[in-house]
Amino acid sequence: MKRRVVITGIGAVSPNGIGKKTFWENTQKGMSGISRISSFDPEGLACQIAGEVKDFDPYKYYPDSELKKMPRAVPFAVAAAEEAMKDAGIDLKSFTEEDFESLGIIIGSGGAGFDFSEKQFEIYFTGQKRKISPYAISNSLVGMLSSELSIFFGLNGRSHVIANGCTSSTDSLGYAFNMIQFGQEDWFLTGGVEACVTPAMLTGFERMKANPVNFNADPSRGSRPFNRDREGFVLAEGSWMLVVEELEHARRRDAPIYAEILGYGTTCDAYHRVSIMPDGKQSTRAIRLAMKDARVNEDEVDYINFHGTSTVLNDKIETLAVKQAFNGHASRIPVSSTKSMVGHPQGASGALGVSVTTLSLREGFLTPTINIEELDPDCDLDYIANEGREQPLNIAICNCISFGSKNSALVLKRFNGN
Repeated sequence: MKRRVVITGIGAVSPNGIGKKTFWENTQKGMSGISRISSFDPEGLACQIAGEVKDFDPYKYYPDSELKKMPRAVPFAVAAAEEAMKDAGIDLKSFTEEDFESLGIIIGSGGAGFDFSEKQFEIYFTGQKRKISPYAISNSLVGMLSSELSIFFGLNGRSHVIANGCTSSTDSLGYAFNMIQFGQEDWFLTGGVEACVTPAMLTGFERMKANPVNFNADPSRGSRPFNRDREGFVLAEGSWMLVVEELEHARRRDAPIYAEILGYGTTCDAYHRVSIMPDGKQSTRAIRLAMKDARVNEDEVDYINFHGTSTVLNDKIETLAVKQAFNGHASRIPVSSTKSMVGHPQGASGALGVSVTTLSLREGFLTPTINIEELDPDCDLDYIANEGREQPLNIAICNCISFGSKNSALVLKRFNGN
């Protein structure tokens, strides 16, 4: 028999709030964390706004001598992981050797070493190669993220990174779910991190015409999923980490239980490196596979946390995919995009969505999609426009779509103690 898997801890370092409590309260209120870029001078860029994490203190976790050796993403992930473990009732001081060897890490990120490698390339191409860091290679690789977490917390279990574009952390949660479900492990520290708000990254997206260019004077309105005049996604950074474990393992620890993971589905359009298959077929299939894995029917789903990036194609095709997956039931299911408040944190998107969905299930509150003014005619679902609402919830879905034609979905259920 498949074992049951539950979420017992959540940590957040988000553009609209550091710490789970602040992040959740601000998300409920529809508070935007998007502003003019402050980490560097964005003058000259077409898009000068981003979802940056403000007032974060990395020196709480590392001295300056260490911070110089690592990407900005590392202290983000450490902070979110530390909070998630504390939230789950994990005290490393009481850990046995077996505990340190059993708690694994599996984290998703699209390219969280990008800021570090960009700086190293700048040093090299300005003729200062003797100033290149000896960590230029190791800390430019996305795989170093889980290593840094393992080293910081002294965890000797699995230490993996999934770099699968925007579905990276959805897949990291899905893989952790599967490994626990089938008895390979009992618990994981999992989630996602991204910190790629850099000049080169934004220039690359500018060349793709992927970011909004007409909201530099009004940043909080820039991420506007489902609107007729949406222009593209607002790049964001942050980390959302969760503790997931086998139900009886959590009960033996007397751990708090937020929600249960019921199912995971993933597919590939096999279509294009950056575009989405127009018919939404494989995104539809990923949702259906997750529901089949969860043994959940169309009429049982109470809420869907959309990928909802605010790009013309994504919002339209994701809406189509959900309508296809749920047939006549789609019109009655409330859906929303947290990215309207946070921006698009690339590979950390799934962890962001699952964190919000989990808290929504526990609190019975649907968070809004802000900035909805005039809907695109092709976007015709209940997007929880501008204000959240209280509503009892039992089953919800977190959906993600990625560059490279990837699609992933997770089904969650409110934990009622049984």
